[in-house]
Amino acid sequence: MGAAAGTALEIPGWKHVYSGKVRDLYEAEDPSLHHLILVVASDRVSAFDHVLEPAIPGKGKHLTTLTNWWFDRLDVPNHLATEIAVPSEVAGRATIAKKLEMFPIECVVRGYISGSGWKEYQANQTVCGIALPEGLTFGGRLPEPIFTPAYKAPMGEHDENITFERCVELVGKENAEALRDLSLAVFKRASELAEKAGLILADTKFEFGINPATGAITLGDEVLTPDSSRFWSKSAWERGERKDSFDKQIVRNWLAENWNQQGEPPALPNEIVEQTAGKYAELVERLTQEVA
Repeated sequence: MGAAAGTALEIPGWKHVYSGKVRDLYEAEDPSLHHLILVVASDRVSAFDHVLEPAIPGKGKHLTTLTNWWFDRLDVPNHLATEIAVPSEVAGRATIAKKLEMFPIECVVRGYISGSGWKEYQANQTVCGIALPEGLTFGGRLPEPIFTPAYKAPMGEHDENITFERCVELVGKENAEALRDLSLAVFKRASELAEKAGLILADTKFEFGINPATGAITLGDEVLTPDSSRFWSKSAWERGERKDSFDKQIVRNWLAENWNQQGEPPALPNEIVEQTAGKYAELVERLTQEVA
């Protein structure tokens, strides 16, 4: 069982089956609905493979709002189901989804260089084995977006960046090419919408699966949220500010300065919790209010 499983709510008609660092999953007790799953986004926040205390108020609602907003605007099949309503106990922070046969791949797309990609570039002038031009700077725009998949490691282990060739070995050539092309197309569309809100989509990760009912590759999980993506203010980026992102980077920075990653992490100070909640809320507001 995943992290914080004991915190899952009891929801009439639904059986709790799994908890990850952020999400709680439930299966319907009604056998006729066993092709569906209830995905509840909690307010939990994780960093460095630990679930932290306290939670970030409103985070689950913000993640769900944004995922649904993006699904409405992306021309790709997604896992949302409309047959039944979300239970009132978790309304606003949960979705009813079709069960998918998930690929063991995280489909990462990078349009700018930062994070683990920056570290690899400094060492080898590559990102996930892809050779890049000399002279790139932290937060710099890549010549074109690149697909850099990762292998989804078992619970408790680190995900592993892999080459496209390894991706082909894991899911087959046809699926690997389809996942790459879909990921790059969705990234392009999302980048255009983000720019309308004065934002840069630096990088993101998607998760896809096969819909057993249709055989189609289908977008699942959350999509283009602060937990799965790095958004920057376009005006700040143009001023040369590259580290102020709309996500939990504030949490990571505070932990890096105040914890040696030994034992259990310390509790987050109130001001860090408030600042992080503010970043999530601001991103939702900027996208949903400024982009038609």
